Amino acid sequence: MGSTECGAESYTDVNARVVDAWVADGWEWGKPISHERYEAALGGDWSMVLTPTREVPRDWFFDDMRGKRVLGLASGGGQQMPIFAAMGCACTVLDYSEAQIASEVMVAEREGYEIRAVRADMTRPLPFEDDAFDLIFHPVSNCYVEEVLPIWRECFRVLAPGGRLLAGLDNGFNYVMDDGEERVVRGLPFNPLRDPSLIPEKDLPEWGMQFSHTLDEQIRGQIQAGFRILDLYEDTNGEGRLHELGIPTFWATCAEKPTA
Repeated sequence: MGSTECGAESYTDVNARVVDAWVADGWEWGKPISHERYEAALGGDWSMVLTPTREVPRDWFFDDMRGKRVLGLASGGGQQMPIFAAMGCACTVLDYSEAQIASEVMVAEREGYEIRAVRADMTRPLPFEDDAFDLIFHPVSNCYVEEVLPIWRECFRVLAPGGRLLAGLDNGFNYVMDDGEERVVRGLPFNPLRDPSLIPEKDLPEWGMQFSHTLDEQIRGQIQAGFRILDLYEDTNGEGRLHELGIPTFWATCAEKPTA
């Protein structure tokens, strides 16, 4: 099995199809926000997450978000973009899942705001001009791609100077544990393209193709792409034994593209 293919189709194509099925089954991260929550956001009552439970600090956003050009990167599903729209942002969302894109369009039509919804694979060059956005909101999704540095470089390219990248990141610890989160049963890196036994084909509908990434890849990679890290925090799974023991399994970072 090659480094970018899963059988006859790319692993990102497999994952897009898997996510579509998850959304149909009621996946937590594929449920659009309600009209009531959108109305609350219009009044300034809102919150967002990049990781399972911990809210993104308000000071990670600009003091005045009105008119800011926001890209939701792998952020489809109608959860964050409606809130950005309620803030007065010009919103674009890119996702490879048709179902997640459809949810974004549905909420925009329901609430009467405009959104540019782009179905595209974030492992390829982003279909946007240089300096096109002021903020990129990128919830946990790098665990579904093999190489993250090219994504950071593309984020840097499409952000305007002074723009911010808010990213949710998996630290890889979940991949070493058994299903009950009782024992360490695997080493790292976790890469089923290199070791297909990690996620047998019969398990793909449940898990998709997932990959562990290091702090070097996730945070140092942003620095290598040119970003300046402004802040970060850790989060847990939100449930299960690791959560109960207080063991962090996610990071979130706030990074800035320097103005000079």
